[in-house]
Amino acid sequence: MRALISVTDKTGVVDFSRELENLGYEIISTGNTYKTLIENGVSAVTIDSVTKFPEILDGRVKTLNPYIHGGILFKRDDESHKKTISELNISSIDIVVVNLYDFEGTLKSGKSHEEIIENIDIGGPSMIRSSAKNYKDVIVITDINDYSLVIEKLKNNSLTLEDRKKLAYKAFSITARYDALISGYFRELLDDTFSESLTLTFDKETSLRYGENPHQNAGLYSEVSAKNPILNYTQLNGKELSFNNINDLYGCLEVMREFKNEVVSVAIKHTNPCGVGIGKNSYEAFKKCYEADKISIFGGIVGITSKVDVDTANLLKEIFLEIVVAYDFDDEALEILKTKKNLRILKLEKIEDTKQVYDFKYLDGKLLVQDKDILLTEDYEVVTKLKPTEREVSDMEFGMKIVKNMKSNAIVVVKDGQTLACGCGQTSRIWALKNALSNNSDKDFTGAVLASDAFFPFDDCVRLANEYNIKSIVQPGGSIKDKDSIDACDELGINMVFTKVRHFKH
Repeated sequence: MRALISVTDKTGVVDFSRELENLGYEIISTGNTYKTLIENGVSAVTIDSVTKFPEILDGRVKTLNPYIHGGILFKRDDESHKKTISELNISSIDIVVVNLYDFEGTLKSGKSHEEIIENIDIGGPSMIRSSAKNYKDVIVITDINDYSLVIEKLKNNSLTLEDRKKLAYKAFSITARYDALISGYFRELLDDTFSESLTLTFDKETSLRYGENPHQNAGLYSEVSAKNPILNYTQLNGKELSFNNINDLYGCLEVMREFKNEVVSVAIKHTNPCGVGIGKNSYEAFKKCYEADKISIFGGIVGITSKVDVDTANLLKEIFLEIVVAYDFDDEALEILKTKKNLRILKLEKIEDTKQVYDFKYLDGKLLVQDKDILLTEDYEVVTKLKPTEREVSDMEFGMKIVKNMKSNAIVVVKDGQTLACGCGQTSRIWALKNALSNNSDKDFTGAVLASDAFFPFDDCVRLANEYNIKSIVQPGGSIKDKDSIDACDELGINMVFTKVRHFKH
């Protein structure tokens, strides 16, 4: 019996090899792995003693040889295979232990292109695939965590065909992941975003208690090559995050990312903003956010783009929230919030501009892929006789940053860096506006700005806004009936600006 061992990560390989040796296996090894085993008293033979050919090209070619792959791939129950192997004097290889060159680590460490290329393993994946293909006859081990399991089962003669299948599945998954990383590197190198074949790889980060509902299973996976992921935080308190928590948290951070230099507080409910406020500090920003909608915030998520102080913590503590996420917390503020043992408190890394180009929707075997919606506006064009004031222009930009992150059809009414009314997820735009205004009928909308994620197909939104004394509107424009809305604005003394960028979010 023979085992071929060639590993980059040598953790546990000496003890494992010694156990195989005690079980009667001859150890074949390569390069540094061979050196490590010999130095630690494990008997081993070099790969070139088997291949009858030296390693060449700085180690690029050492295991790509019929004495290796023939010994792995021949079917032990096939007489013609056995005859060929015997005639060519090829001996069987019954265990293959391989982990690959650290391409991922080389990539992440910012090495040169030449160094990255040299860390693309060729022989390793070939041996893994050969042994996994012939899993009925060959045990393939690609994970150091499987060493003890395999040894125990070999000692007890209890390694089943099902065990071999699982090891083969893991092996093929590892080579698939490895090739996906290499493909992704070249895709980025060539800036071929929407290539004919899109190969991505994700690693499981954690299992979740359940999905959107208790009867759904769920897990969180991380894209291996993601740069500056927005969900980058340290949990300081509270229960583990659920599927809905993470989904809502992402919606919160997406809005927070819109604001580069302001202190902003965002309240999220079911991925939609229900209150947003800009302030001089965390307290003022959150107070405006909370007062924007004291009802919907119940059971929601609050994000703040600054350090949370004691006054803010005392106000936050009075509300039932699932998550509070901020850049930092004063020590005393953190202790105040920790008195709510189930409150999830997250310290956020600095939010950077997105480097992720893809937005996905998986549709039962089909994948819709698009660029992320990063562009806010192309140009502000005043299309009415009345021009907006400087304050209204500022609120227009604020409103568009909010409404672009709301589910369509979406309307938001804002004033002085605070949301006054949010209407989202309606099948008719006028319904979105009606919901927003009627749910906040106690508020004074005089001087407020209305922002819409898409154009007005009719002038009904303009006329309803006027009934609430809203005299400033920002929307993308682009309807064949834009003139109807413009004429209604001019008739009613309302200024309106077109941004020329639509923000549907379905």
